[in-house]
Amino acid sequence: MTPLIHLAEAGGQKSAEVTDWAGRIGWVAGLLLFIAFVYWLMRQGWKWRGSLQSGLPPLPEVPEAPAGTEPPPATLSMSGRYHGSTTAGQWLDRIVAHGLGTRSRAELTLTDAGISVVRPGANDFLIPADALREARLDKGIAGKVLTEGGLLVVTWAHGDTLLDSGFRADRAADHAAWVETLNKLINTTEGIAR
Repeated sequence: MTPLIHLAEAGGQKSAEVTDWAGRIGWVAGLLLFIAFVYWLMRQGWKWRGSLQSGLPPLPEVPEAPAGTEPPPATLSMSGRYHGSTTAGQWLDRIVAHGLGTRSRAELTLTDAGISVVRPGANDFLIPADALREARLDKGIAGKVLTEGGLLVVTWAHGDTLLDSGFRADRAADHAAWVETLNKLINTTEGIAR
């Protein structure tokens, strides 16, 4: 092909369309507004769930040792994660009142008073020894599903409500010792109460 013919054919081609920036910016702004609206709806749902559960009494506080005394000896201790609490037997019915729905790192300590749950960045609380009902290994709680036996679930009474609280130790091998010790403590406490 001669160069003149090639130039003549090239002159008939159109240049690429110019991008419609106004349209693209409109779509991006609309998408961002939609995401913000969905986030707002989720936040309102969380607040609504908290207001429905406002009948739960305040959480027992972790007792502090009086000044100059040693804290009570710990039977067991564990560091790991707190994955939340649900109504006992209903693993998807999350409890959010009083900060129980907030996932966080946790330090668990079992003493004669019960299980102290110390959570940096969230409310600490105590599960009193006389409120304990059962300890078991499970695979899930609202918002978290693990392998079979990967979650330590403690059932306890809080007011008139039975709760399941889920914990995962940094070392999963610690779970079995917790289940055994807690169930012995519960059976001993029930035997004394009779």
